[in-house]
Amino acid sequence: MNVVTLPELPSTALNGLSTTSKQCIERLRTHHASNTLADLSAHSASKLASVLVLLFERQGQIRVLLTTRSKTLRTHGGQTAFPGGRMDPTDANAVETALREAYEEVRLPLSSPHVHPICLLDPFVSAHHLIVTPVIALLSDITLLDALEANAAEVAHIFTHPLPAILNPIFMDGQPLVPKGSDDWPFSEEYHRCTDEILPSLNNLTYRYHRFRSSASPVTGLTADVLIKVAQIAYGEAPSYEHNPPGQTKDMSELALDFLTTASKHPNAQSS
Repeated sequence: MNVVTLPELPSTALNGLSTTSKQCIERLRTHHASNTLADLSAHSASKLASVLVLLFERQGQIRVLLTTRSKTLRTHGGQTAFPGGRMDPTDANAVETALREAYEEVRLPLSSPHVHPICLLDPFVSAHHLIVTPVIALLSDITLLDALEANAAEVAHIFTHPLPAILNPIFMDGQPLVPKGSDDWPFSEEYHRCTDEILPSLNNLTYRYHRFRSSASPVTGLTADVLIKVAQIAYGEAPSYEHNPPGQTKDMSELALDFLTTASKHPNAQSS
């Protein structure tokens, strides 16, 4: 199994947080309390990646740091993403990868005493079959946000999004949003849209593709999937919409990882 030891969350990191936010952080902190995660040994190291889900509180509400990827990038250009990327050979674990990538992309200080990794989620699978481990962290000094700087080669824009609006998009009412009908939100729905797609490369699994309207690029795909999972754990509630396609009882991340793990162990089996 994959075991990652995280430092204890200092009680001072929770100073000033609302009761609701403290409860959210505690639920996340105790998720996978043993920090024993899925065994990824069957997968090539070149297929492993991690992302940093950096949470902080503003005006009593938990928000998350997001970026719009540069349109010049070969993959996912112009899309919303967490800071993150592929694991380097020198990275000891997923946490080091996520923090290193966050420094490279938005200049979040390395080894900052105000960035507290609190839990890791089981991996998600990207459109290019990367095995992506989300690293959830609490930012205890939000003044660090003012000093963030986008690496223009990778990041076009840095923005934040309210976490409760991922469970119930009506929370976006009154928030700054891109205009309806714009390139960033060309849909009739007000805050949230989903469609079901068949993925031939993943054994024809049905994928529910969620889109959330934001103040910048829409929150979609893997980024949306990770945030739905984070919000469910943090608030202990199900979304106000149907998360999965009809008849699908397991999350897409579990189904996709099961399929890729089986394919890696039995490469000669029928698997496309």
